[in-house]
Amino acid sequence: MQFCEDCGSMMTPQDGEMVCGSCGATTSKDDERAAQFVSTDEQTDDDLVESSEDANFEGKPTATDVRCDDCGHGEAWYTIKQTASADEPPTRFFKCVDCGHRWRGYN
Repeated sequence: MQFCEDCGSMMTPQDGEMVCGSCGATTSKDDERAAQFVSTDEQTDDDLVESSEDANFEGKPTATDVRCDDCGHGEAWYTIKQTASADEPPTRFFKCVDCGHRWRGYN
């Protein structure tokens, strides 16, 4: 990550230069220095929450302390993700073993 020397905001690469997103200042892109930076343009699978209809919950741990609102079944697969700040409890995402209904559980 490179920061603007004028205002301190983060700079992004555009057309071979580094451009400040706040004040518009530019600086030349130093390829040697750029090699030290890590790009975060793409999200890794570790950060994704399995909430799409085709997400595969099967094989995940099961919870028996829950009740499906759709069918009343008492067992669901679940996955846990930290969706808020670190001082907040994680969110559990459930999928009913019987009917496939999905919901979130907040502690």
